[in-house]
Amino acid sequence: MKTWSIVLAGGEGERLKPFVRAWTGEAVPKQYCAFTGRRSMLEHTLSRADRVSGPTRRVTVIARHRLPFLGPRFAKRQSGRVLLQPANRDTAAGVFFPLTYVRAIDPDATVAIFPSDHFVFPEERFIAQARAAAAAARELRDKVILLGVVPESAEPEYGWIDPGVELGPVRAGRVRAVRRFIEKPDAATARKALARGGLWNSFVMTAQVETLWRMGHACFPEMMQLFETLGEVIGTEVEGPVVESIYQTVTPANFSSGLLQRMPERVAVMEMKDVLWSDWGRPERIAESIRSIGRTPAFPEAAQPAVALSTLHSARWDGTPDLTRVARSPGRSSNPSATAPLGVV
Repeated sequence: MKTWSIVLAGGEGERLKPFVRAWTGEAVPKQYCAFTGRRSMLEHTLSRADRVSGPTRRVTVIARHRLPFLGPRFAKRQSGRVLLQPANRDTAAGVFFPLTYVRAIDPDATVAIFPSDHFVFPEERFIAQARAAAAAARELRDKVILLGVVPESAEPEYGWIDPGVELGPVRAGRVRAVRRFIEKPDAATARKALARGGLWNSFVMTAQVETLWRMGHACFPEMMQLFETLGEVIGTEVEGPVVESIYQTVTPANFSSGLLQRMPERVAVMEMKDVLWSDWGRPERIAESIRSIGRTPAFPEAAQPAVALSTLHSARWDGTPDLTRVARSPGRSSNPSATAPLGVV
């Protein structure tokens, strides 16, 4: 049974837009930025996904109007499929749009879903745990497996997972039930979640394609019927018009609140151990993360906020950082045709 990966890169990064605009002069979503080194967050995510699924079994979703930001390196290395999302219809459509294509090709597959705008280090350990989560999804075929981060602070801006009893035995590793989800709690609720052993929700997840598809039908029946129609016409001349029609009519829905929080009994969690993780939703988190591994942020010193080591998970990591060359700013191609990758829909 094969593993496919889905990379979610269709978001606009609204929280970080003012900071990125002040730094680069453009309101570029953070996944297209190189905050340190030469590769963007999206490029790092694609490389990680390829080591879980292989590059030919990767589906990447990007906003169509952001295609010029991808750059020639993306087009040159692209071997998976890229889907151009006509509009942002929230995260449920963002997940089930690419899942439709995976299901059309390999309905018996396991799928690993990766946000493209998160920081993880070291990558080797993250990849190993993503592979373990994929293996767990093959064992627990009726479950969605989330990677949960052991927190070091009562962070109210993250989603939280309240883990329950251990499920098992599972050969892939320790898997626990999910009692409930707590989405961006107030400070007091976050402190209670931390005291109870709650985990930050990384939104990295694995599942059997058909398991996730059935859960979608249970929670978003009208949306899923639209994607059922798309699945029937993939590879035909009406595929493009059908995608356009779906995004004109589909009602926006959130994957976390509309599915995960409604069906916690169908979700399980594995702890992500010995990996630094942050969602990089604020400039402070970016600078904090980069400095914590001995590197220097690419943005100018004047733009670097003073930080406190509070919102970065360090999970007892004691490795030696791999220092790399720092880039000055994210690049951009001004020629959209130069960036069009193979397999774009």
